[in-house]
Amino acid sequence: MKVKIKRLHDKSIIPKYAHDGDAGLDLTITSVEQLDSEHIKYGFGLAFEIPKGYVGLLFPRSSCYKQRQLMSNCVGVLDSNYRGEVSAVMIGTTNTSYKVGDRAVQLIVMPYPEIELIEVDELNETERGQGGYGSTGK
Repeated sequence: MKVKIKRLHDKSIIPKYAHDGDAGLDLTITSVEQLDSEHIKYGFGLAFEIPKGYVGLLFPRSSCYKQRQLMSNCVGVLDSNYRGEVSAVMIGTTNTSYKVGDRAVQLIVMPYPEIELIEVDELNETERGQGGYGSTGK
């Protein structure tokens, strides 16, 4: 699948797969903005044209444990109609943070079905039923 990408400034790096068979394209930081005492916004200097029927999902790279950071919204969503700069806001638990030139997140592009919701009075019964959190034991 071909996805259009636009560099938004000279420091922007076109993402690539680190290894053959990887699901995510690593994105490289081009800007760092301390939003408040806990939140850091990383800009990647890129905009994408995700095809209709697909979504771009941003996940932190496994290296985030070294930085002691978590993505504030867990997974970023790039809708097919979004054309702005891709960025990620992290919650930092220490003074450690990524720097310009580091790879911080990975982009996975996936298809999704368009859903038509049908309101009903009853749902089909299942063996699990309404069993939720911890309902299957330890």
